[in-house]
Amino acid sequence: MTLYDELVARGLIAQVTNEEEIKNLINNGKATFYIGFDPTADSLHVGHFMALCLMKRLQMAGNKPIALIGGGTAMIGDPSGRTDMRQMMTKETINHNVECFKKQMSRFIDFSAGKALLVNNADWLMDLNYIDVLREVGAHFSVNRMLTAECYKQRMEKGLSFLEFNYMIMQSYDFYRLFQDYGCNMEFGGDDQWSNMLGGTELIRRKLGKDAHAMTITLLLNSEGKKMGKTQSGAVWLDPNKTSPFDFFQYWRNVADADVLKCIRMLTFLPLEEIDAMESWEGAQLNQAKEILAFELTKLVHGEEEAQKAKEASHALFAGGGDLANMPTVELTAEDFAERDMDILAVLVRSGLDKSRSDARRAVEQGGVTVNDEKVTDVKTTYNADFFKGDGVVVKRGKKKFVKVVMK
Repeated sequence: MTLYDELVARGLIAQVTNEEEIKNLINNGKATFYIGFDPTADSLHVGHFMALCLMKRLQMAGNKPIALIGGGTAMIGDPSGRTDMRQMMTKETINHNVECFKKQMSRFIDFSAGKALLVNNADWLMDLNYIDVLREVGAHFSVNRMLTAECYKQRMEKGLSFLEFNYMIMQSYDFYRLFQDYGCNMEFGGDDQWSNMLGGTELIRRKLGKDAHAMTITLLLNSEGKKMGKTQSGAVWLDPNKTSPFDFFQYWRNVADADVLKCIRMLTFLPLEEIDAMESWEGAQLNQAKEILAFELTKLVHGEEEAQKAKEASHALFAGGGDLANMPTVELTAEDFAERDMDILAVLVRSGLDKSRSDARRAVEQGGVTVNDEKVTDVKTTYNADFFKGDGVVVKRGKKKFVKVVMK
């Protein structure tokens, strides 16, 4: 099976500009391709995960990836998939986020000895002359055609700022520069980027008379058609300080039955034959498939040791046995007991299981809180510092939220 055929079999490819030419390039290791990542936060998240895995797959087949960090485009903000304008960030915040992205990407991409490039579009976008851009780039874009793009359509009702309207031109110019400076012949991206990517291939054709190619990746949606990678508390991050390896493991361990095999197929590097054999799995076997998914993805992001720790902690909590030492832990200090013993509401808020005392109160009153497997029903229940000493206690809120609370 060729690389392109495998990408199709895994359900990764959404749209392509020239299928035969793209097949030839990536199957023979001749593609120099880029994917852009705007540094809108200080960590990559699950929404970036599929793109990083795709870059890894293509690099393993001899193709050369260019990771483009959008230090320049982040100054504008991509309107794709948005119902409102993104909050504008300072240069300092963007530069900090850029450095965070660089560290995380090296877990997926081998940047050694010319095998890959990491570039920042701020290096060329920030110094552009406005009149030059209008004459040299803007002249090649039709406003009528731009307004038909999906990324703009959904914003037209609420109002599309001229700032955001320029985003397509900037992304297209990125491809043009990468084509000229680094021989980049392909752009990959999420399926919501299709119009922006076509803008780049068209700009290259109009200005240079040469062909460049684009391929979009299927968006990671659950069985309800919603983007995966978000929880009630926010995004699932790749930074272990924002989403712990255990919480990352649990996110994938808890995917819906209808989504597990799709996720294994699209995100893991397990052989397709092994995944195909799981198609007939039902009941308890689906739980086994979820654990395989969670372990493989946690291993990719955080390493095998952390994946094994997360797996053992999950077994300890939900199946009995295993190592409780590896579960998420919150340390209390003497200051927490300076004025009085802690009530259960304070414990829930301090441990991060609830955002406020009112939320914690509802959880207790609804019977959803246990401490060391004993249900707590009285909101006035209190604990002294000695209660949390030694190995600590396990506090659960609902079926899937829990933490070990220990006295420092």
